Amino acid sequence: MIRVLLAEDHGVVRGALVALLNLTDDIEVVAETGRGDRVLAQALAARPDVAVIDIEMPHLDGIAATERLVTALPECRVLILTGLAQTGRLQQALEAGATGFLMKGAPTERLAESIRRVAAGEQVIDGSAAVAAMRAAASPLTQRETDVLVAIGSGATTSEIAERLHLSAATVRNYISSLLSKTGARNRTDAVRIASESGWI
Repeated sequence: MIRVLLAEDHGVVRGALVALLNLTDDIEVVAETGRGDRVLAQALAARPDVAVIDIEMPHLDGIAATERLVTALPECRVLILTGLAQTGRLQQALEAGATGFLMKGAPTERLAESIRRVAAGEQVIDGSAAVAAMRAAASPLTQRETDVLVAIGSGATTSEIAERLHLSAATVRNYISSLLSKTGARNRTDAVRIASESGWI
């Protein structure tokens, strides 16, 4: 019997998945949660073979929850569920330690089969997510623009970025203007979001 932890913030969806998975002969949902920050505690208590984690979770997203889980409980394999094949998210999930990546729209039978394969030590990547990842454009940002964007993401001000990167404030502003143009972002925060979702930072 494959023991599964299910982390999904939408109660109706979670309940339906639990019911459907428990109808299989070889899968048992032994724990469930609707919050990312509770995944690790639930896993440590239930000791599942596989954790099925929604990528978008309140209080702690699925990527961060995965990272915590595989560090504390490496024998538990992780299958990430996502509603969108966002460029960069597949790579982030794999880097966090996930063994599988599946679209939420997949049939329940495919979810069950993916759980079995992940439990057996295989890597399972949803075809549409893999195609999106392969089509991802290389980052349009220069290394210096990337450095500036990373600093923005850490909350640094223009003057702090200038000091940190040994640049003038005017040069930093030029880099910011350039990276906003290249990413098509409305503002600095939007630029960080776009670059992060694209896997550029």
